[in-house]
Formats: sequence, structure tokens, C-alpha cells
Amino acid sequence: MPEQTQYAPAAHVPFIKSPSLRIPRPIEAPPDIHPLPDDINAYFVYPFTLEPHVFMLESSRRSTLAAHTARHEAYLKQRTEDKDRRRRDALRRIAPGFEPQGAPLVPVRMSEAEGGSGGKAGGAGAESGRTFPEGGERGHVRQRSVMDDLVDHLAALDAANTTAGSSSIPGDAGAGNAL
Repeated sequence: MPEQTQYAPAAHVPFIKSPSLRIPRPIEAPPDIHPLPDDINAYFVYPFTLEPHVFMLESSRRSTLAAHTARHEAYLKQRTEDKDRRRRDALRRIAPGFEPQGAPLVPVRMSEAEGGSGGKAGGAGAESGRTFPEGGERGHVRQRSVMDDLVDHLAALDAANTTAGSSSIPGDAGAGNAL
């Protein structure tokens, strides 16, 4: 049987004859090639002195990575809290006393907030000059001005004058209002 080369199947394939194309020469392997020697004990000579150094580097790398991860997570948490705080502040500029997770804001009439309802709005806040909405919520605080005090004082005088005038003479309707 004739010796077959690795290129024997390609011998009958027509190639384009060009000076740049040619079939390479077959590779000749040496007859004594072997991946392992006869005795592999030479491969078992390994100094294990580098192992603690490698483990120490790996543990320090892991601790550094954990510290970076914790710092990054803290930064992201602080950033989201800051964004939420800025959003809440913007909403409070539009609607003072608004809290996104809180109860909805309930409108309060000015006459009720100034003392018309008695104990609800005129309790502890009336002493310090501030009025609070119903339920004692201190989310929206309104400072009383000098004009508010003047209006309240004039209303009290008018109410006292009206009650004094109506109790004078039953037949005289205009006597109390003539002042």
C-alpha cells in the first residue's frame, strides 16, 4: 500500500494556478516526541512557600472590594435620600405641610382656624400667636400678623356692642347702633 500523506485527499482537487498559491510541505514530527517524561516525579517538586502570600493578597483584595462596595452603596443611598428630600422640598414650596407618605391635606376655613371652632385651633397655638389646623397638626404653621389681631379685636368690640345694644330697650331698634 502506497504511503498516504495528509494532503492525499486534496491531491485531486483542482486549484487555481497562481504563483502566490502553493501547497505547503507536510510537517514532519520527530519520532521520539512524547508529552511526559518516563518519570513524572520531577513535576512534583513544587515549593509551597508562595501559598500564604497568595491567600493574604486575596483576602486583602476581598476586604478592599467589600469596603469599596459598602462606600458605593452608602453614596447611592445618600444620593437617593437627597433626591427625595429635594423633591419633598419642592412639593412643600407648592403645598406647605405636604408629606407624600402622610395623610392628605384637609383645607381649613380661616374663620375656624382663627378661633371660630374654639378648642381645636385656639388651644396651645393661640398663646404663641400661631394657629394650627384641625387635629393639632403642626405641619402648616401660620403666623398671626398685627392686622389679624386688629381685625379680631374690632370684631370682638363689634360683637360686644351688638349684644349690649340689643338688650337695652325692646322697642328701640336703633338705640344701640347710633354710637
